[in-house]
Amino acid sequence: MEDNQFVGIDVSGDYLDMHVHPIGCTCRVANDSAGMKELLARLSDHDIGLIVVEATGGLQRECANFLASAGYAVSVANPRQVRDLARALGLLAKTDRIDAYVIARFGEAVKPESRVTVETQRDSLSELLVRRRQVIRMINMEQSRFKRLKVGKMAQRVKAHMAWLRKECKAIDQELDRVIGTDPVWRKISKLLQSVPGVGPVVTRTLIAGLPELGKLSRRRIASLVGVAPINRDSGMMKGRRTTWGGRAGIRSVLYMAVLVASKNNPVIRPYYQGLIARGKLPKVALTACMRKLLVMLNAMVRDNQPWNNQHA
Repeated sequence: MEDNQFVGIDVSGDYLDMHVHPIGCTCRVANDSAGMKELLARLSDHDIGLIVVEATGGLQRECANFLASAGYAVSVANPRQVRDLARALGLLAKTDRIDAYVIARFGEAVKPESRVTVETQRDSLSELLVRRRQVIRMINMEQSRFKRLKVGKMAQRVKAHMAWLRKECKAIDQELDRVIGTDPVWRKISKLLQSVPGVGPVVTRTLIAGLPELGKLSRRRIASLVGVAPINRDSGMMKGRRTTWGGRAGIRSVLYMAVLVASKNNPVIRPYYQGLIARGKLPKVALTACMRKLLVMLNAMVRDNQPWNNQHA
């Protein structure tokens, strides 16, 4: 890869801005099928080692899949890491062209793993999960409004809307189960994960859609990827507090809900949580440690294709 060129692509709703490093070739194309074909034609003139696309709330998915299907090695970069590199390079200004340049430099400096694969079914699953979170958020907002309203026509309207949203959430859950049921590997993983006390359908769907690396990485790497691994903050004689940071927030949120249940009825997580509390750990710190332990166990179960077993766990 050292002799190849690195491509950075900044994605927006209307445009794709490309920068080829180190030769400095740039271009802007429309963010549509015609623009992606033009981008592919321009890339064919270069010796590309890695293409890095910055994550932009899902807008990058179509472009990344298109380039991966063309045979290129494609990686999706965390925007925070890219921006940190821009500051380190002294680039305080922010434009689409500058972002594309920094993304290309990020590819050269970090050489992130190419993990983009063309998985239409997983994309459908991810979109359904995003929509489910949006519907749940709207239900919570309507519940707050309903509590503040007096009995009357407006209260009835809000109540009717909540009923419709709950019906929509149920329909999304059924569609999620249908999509998972179409893939034999996902069906097997779903059965394995739901054999764990405290792990239900929502956790299972989120892990299948949002953590395809489950069962493929070591326990340290999977914990770091999700963002539940403690990070050292030491300098000289000073020993700072260990904290968790970064990672995949959506995965952490469902793991948190899972350990709230598991800390009460899971035969492995419950004594582990109680032991941490007995040693003086704060409840939130103890729950975070339980999240890591649960994730590591789930990772091992999928890797070894073994259902939950108290003695094995």
